[in-house]
Amino acid sequence: MSTAVNDKRPPKGQKPLTSSSLRTQYLILYNFVSALLWLVVLCRVLMLVPLAGFTRVYDGVGQFTKMTQSLALLEVLHSAVGIVRAPISTTAMQVASRLLLVWVVVNQFPFVATSPGYSSMLVAWSVTEVIRYSYFVFNLSGYNPKIIMWLRYNTFYVLYPLGISSECWLLSKAISPAGTLHQGFAWFLQITRLIYIPGNLPSHLLS
Repeated sequence: MSTAVNDKRPPKGQKPLTSSSLRTQYLILYNFVSALLWLVVLCRVLMLVPLAGFTRVYDGVGQFTKMTQSLALLEVLHSAVGIVRAPISTTAMQVASRLLLVWVVVNQFPFVATSPGYSSMLVAWSVTEVIRYSYFVFNLSGYNPKIIMWLRYNTFYVLYPLGISSECWLLSKAISPAGTLHQGFAWFLQITRLIYIPGNLPSHLLS
């Protein structure tokens, strides 16, 4: 009797879906969406600064940036459950430091977002993330364009100082008003600023 009806094997030439291939497809989708979201942030900032000035950037992109950055919480989960091999401590620290800025510092002290430091921070973040997530999309798809490789490992020398100095600037502007709410809050921001630079080194440069 023919077994063709009960044969559940994929057609010839079609690879069966495995946990590994599903993981890869999920990561490609996650990184593609993340790259696209950060590209939107970058484009909005670059349009808003000349049209409306630094003081209006938060109004135009602040909430969208919060949502985009919050998506990175999935990266902590990816590391925790072994979907990726990134160290969970480093990943969690990097994500937490950014969430502190967009959800706590800027929310509590909106005036800091009207400074040029907020816009320069978003430019540094968004360019970095568009490159990083694009690199992962290509890498997971089996491609390694030289231009993406070069950008990933060389733009650091410009984007890291720009990003970290902007973040420290915003923290510094928030310390004094934080003390009027609670001195412990001000101390927390001061300590955070001190450990900020080593704690935010990109993990691929620490390995």
